[in-house]
Amino acid sequence: MRLSVLFSGGKDSTYAMYLMEQQGHQVDTLVSVISADKDSWLFHTPNLNLLPLQAMAMQKRLLRAPSQGSEEGDLQALRQALCGMDVDGVVTGAIASDYQWDRMNGVCESLGLRLFSPLWRKDQGMLLRDMVDAGIEAMIVNVSAEGLGNEWLGRMLDAEVIESLEMLSASRGVNPSGEGGEYETLVIDSPMHDSCLEILDAEREITRDGGRFTVKKARLKGEEE
Repeated sequence: MRLSVLFSGGKDSTYAMYLMEQQGHQVDTLVSVISADKDSWLFHTPNLNLLPLQAMAMQKRLLRAPSQGSEEGDLQALRQALCGMDVDGVVTGAIASDYQWDRMNGVCESLGLRLFSPLWRKDQGMLLRDMVDAGIEAMIVNVSAEGLGNEWLGRMLDAEVIESLEMLSASRGVNPSGEGGEYETLVIDSPMHDSCLEILDAEREITRDGGRFTVKKARLKGEEE
């Protein structure tokens, strides 16, 4: 099947796309809703300036859909982006959020598209380990939960981090995959990347509810500045 993927630049959408390609499907287009609301309930918002670089690294087409940031605005932007696309379905990285999945599915049904969520309802600790084993290299770029301090910003998702997330899940109810917005990631490299991202300039921003790791400048490995 020819598919597009709802792409955020983070681990879940990247891994979902990888799994669908491993099943033999063709995923050529990354669809990204650029929400004006940094606290969007539906879409990832950190470091969206790097989407073109990530698309280039994977040799994928990127379609960006701007939204003013309301829930209805975000869904309308997604609907307009998908309308008329020559694809059979849409891939999402949804794992556990009924809220997110219901709204994505509603948009796809209205357009006659199938929705594929290969990560849906998987054990989250096992899912994170499978991502790392598959070669998904993701950096934590946003934290917003008790137990996830600013020292987590810039850390790469690895076995030690996953173990810590599972401990926080047991002690404080943190969602290990970050599905509840506890943290967000930026994919630096994957099996689909021809070259990885190199971060040249970044800053940590401490907020009332957590913190962000904002990449100001980056390039693909091997490129000149």
